[in-house]
Amino acid sequence: MKKDIVECVYACLICSKSKIEHQKPSGLMTLLFVPEWKLDSISMNFVEALPKNMNGSDLNWVVVDRFTKSAHFIPIKTDMSLRRLAKIYIEQIVRLHDIPSSIVLDRYPRFTSKVEFCISSSN
Repeated sequence: MKKDIVECVYACLICSKSKIEHQKPSGLMTLLFVPEWKLDSISMNFVEALPKNMNGSDLNWVVVDRFTKSAHFIPIKTDMSLRRLAKIYIEQIVRLHDIPSSIVLDRYPRFTSKVEFCISSSN
């Protein structure tokens, strides 16, 4: 039960913002390389606090190609598991554009926890 509570609190954006002293320091900023080809590097972020649509989605997962600035807006639900997000990423992005050489994202708690495990175990 303790493990489940720790994972839930770690994945909760509100909890992570209020417990900032328990997070690792972000470190120094680094320069991003300039992509040489389209979809060589992408960035991801979430647009939150949206009204629910007919499917019950209340977030937009925004995936942007850093070279062409073209964007994909994927409606998702706040409580989706990382496994489901990994599956959606493969279905919506990888299927269309292949795997990018780099992904730039912020320190959103859902990304910084166990994404590598979820992607490798979703196959």
